[in-house]
Amino acid sequence: MITISDADKQRFIDELIDLLKIPTISADSKYNDEVQKGASWVKKALTDAGCKHTEIVPTKGHPIVYGERLIDPNLPTVLVYGHYDVQPPDPVELWDSPPFQPVIKKSELHPEGAIYARGSCDDKGQMYMHIKALEVMVNKNRLPCNVKFMIEGEEEVGSDNLEIFIKENKDKLKNDIILISDTGMISNKQPSITTGLRGLSYMEVIVTGPNRDLHSGLYGGAVANPINILTKMIAQLHDENNHITIPGFYDHVQEVSTSERKEMAKAPFNIEDYKNELEIDAVYGETGYTTLERNSIRPTLDVNGIWGGYTGEGAKTVIASKAHAKISMRLVPGQDWEIISELFSKHFKSIAPNGVKVEIIKHHGGQAYVTPTNNIGYKAAHKAYSDTFGVEPIPQKGGGSIPIVPLFEEVLGTKSVLMGFGLDSDAIHSPNEHFGLFNFFKGIETIPLFYKYYVDLFNTNKS
Repeated sequence: MITISDADKQRFIDELIDLLKIPTISADSKYNDEVQKGASWVKKALTDAGCKHTEIVPTKGHPIVYGERLIDPNLPTVLVYGHYDVQPPDPVELWDSPPFQPVIKKSELHPEGAIYARGSCDDKGQMYMHIKALEVMVNKNRLPCNVKFMIEGEEEVGSDNLEIFIKENKDKLKNDIILISDTGMISNKQPSITTGLRGLSYMEVIVTGPNRDLHSGLYGGAVANPINILTKMIAQLHDENNHITIPGFYDHVQEVSTSERKEMAKAPFNIEDYKNELEIDAVYGETGYTTLERNSIRPTLDVNGIWGGYTGEGAKTVIASKAHAKISMRLVPGQDWEIISELFSKHFKSIAPNGVKVEIIKHHGGQAYVTPTNNIGYKAAHKAYSDTFGVEPIPQKGGGSIPIVPLFEEVLGTKSVLMGFGLDSDAIHSPNEHFGLFNFFKGIETIPLFYKYYVDLFNTNKS
């Protein structure tokens, strides 16, 4: 196992903090210059770590950073994927420290400390583990194969331009396995490997009533109030069992077998700890499924934002002209995100009453993905985790989505291995996002072992 000196550990932390200070918010055009700055930072980091060739690839949106270190055409090639863009930090007032001023705090869960900043876990910290792992392998002359990096700046907004890039650069990106750390694991004592991702359909709806905001005293009760209407329409999207009511929504869902559900139930999970960590007194979800099943093998529909009318200080008695909502649907194998998006649009318009107009915007999405546990990439990851944690990892389906991953296999013809080191408690996409230093360094220790075992298994299979 590769060891990291205390001096290098401190340097790695300092470098990650510098990266986390850059507000690479891909969803907000005000930050376009910062996203460009982030891309330049990643390119330099790849060069410093040992990539012989690096470049910033411009796109119609945010740039892709590409790097490679090719040592022998007869050896296998690992393609590392990650992203340097981050979610908006809103609501900023709920952060205990500024989201782009990283701080290290210790806690019972993270006695070594955790870095608090937007993007610390998703995905700058996890992406940077791979760059530092390359540096360690190169410096110790332990890199056993070729490696390529593809680090994008649009994962949080759908990866539309990355899709174009990979379709136009299949030869450049040719690889034997794709390695990704943009997922999590069960705990610091019980590692797990993500074997499935849910798909995604992300929609925005706009309900319009009168041609201007109206005085609620003069017009209230006489015209349709778009905010009232929108909330009623959203309420109709689930029934009393929290089953999604869109016609055809479940038609192609691949049901998980009873035996597989029993295997899932063996994962360590304490419902009381789960509720306490979230400070809730009850869980909530689709009838007939456990909490672990609801957030991994079942499709969902959630409102991610809703607004309209007056929300400032004090009172303003108006009926808003428009009401807006953003709605995401997490999908499972068998569901096509494009079809689901159309089913949603058709249904949502059909339940609108007279007196309002409905506009629907399809933002982005992607298909669900399943990683087989019988390929050599998974086996190499299993051996690597076992070595560094001292316990075998558990295969676990994840509830999140990485929309580009299914396209990797479709276009490049290779499987992806999802080696995440984050925890559910890391608050990704939320205020006070953080990433444990234990997890960061465990990743840097585990990744080189993946390379070693992958090359060993690759050569064994060839012979």
